[in-house]
Amino acid sequence: MIARVLMALSSSIVLALGVLHLAYTFWGHKLTPRDPRVQVSMARVSPVITTENSMWRLWVGFNGSHSMGLILLGLIFGYLAIAHAPMLFRSWFLLAVGLAMLSGYLVLGKLYWFSVPFIGIGASLASYVASIVVSRLIGGGTP
Repeated sequence: MIARVLMALSSSIVLALGVLHLAYTFWGHKLTPRDPRVQVSMARVSPVITTENSMWRLWVGFNGSHSMGLILLGLIFGYLAIAHAPMLFRSWFLLAVGLAMLSGYLVLGKLYWFSVPFIGIGASLASYVASIVVSRLIGGGTP
């Protein structure tokens, strides 16, 4: 039971960060530049890879898809923790995928983000690892 709760906690942190990021991406001004001229410039300039889009539209799209990835990760692992915990905790593949994703987000957070999402992902990763450890100590993989 403790392993399930820890995994659900990890998932809920990621889910909350994803939902919040999605809201900030499409509503409000939290992900807009402090200097409005930067946004205007981004709207006028395209990347080297294509002239079909502007840097601003790509910025919004990347932020939206990033949010959706966090939401998907949180929903899938949260659902598995609650409804199919034995399958989740017995699957080294699923556990490795979740660990890789959270670890990757943590590295990105350290290198490119700011403290709040970095701390949130760190807490999610700690809870995730603790859930695996607890599942192995109590019940041999069957929480």
